Amino acid sequence: MTKIVKVKTGSKFEESASYSRLVAVDNWIYVSNTAGRNPDTQEIPEDVIDQTEQVFKNIERALASVGATLADVVMSRVFIQDPAHIHDVMGFIGTKFKGINPASTATCPPLGSTVYKVEIEVTAYRGASTANVEEIIIGQ
Repeated sequence: MTKIVKVKTGSKFEESASYSRLVAVDNWIYVSNTAGRNPDTQEIPEDVIDQTEQVFKNIERALASVGATLADVVMSRVFIQDPAHIHDVMGFIGTKFKGINPASTATCPPLGSTVYKVEIEVTAYRGASTANVEEIIIGQ
């Protein structure tokens, strides 16, 4: 039988919009678009890289709640408010996903508030970190 786990963080946005931070369906794990708000202080760093670092802390915390890690991520979607930040943000993300190499999309839409400079959504598969991975390189 399919097991579904829904994780909430206590965010007022999760309650008002009726969504979960993370939903795990068996081994598939879907993490909602996540901003860089510190869950303990409720503060959002001003610097885009500091925000990106906090986004990853928030995502890692959510994944850990269901026994997964960043190494289980198979897809990321990156939303960067200001196109001028793409190079720096994607460079930082590259350090977090080095060796994991998920499929990824980056785009520059307006976000829910100008205070949010970056938001990230991921899909993970529990156990991907220990799977036998074949890397195929096409074209050079």
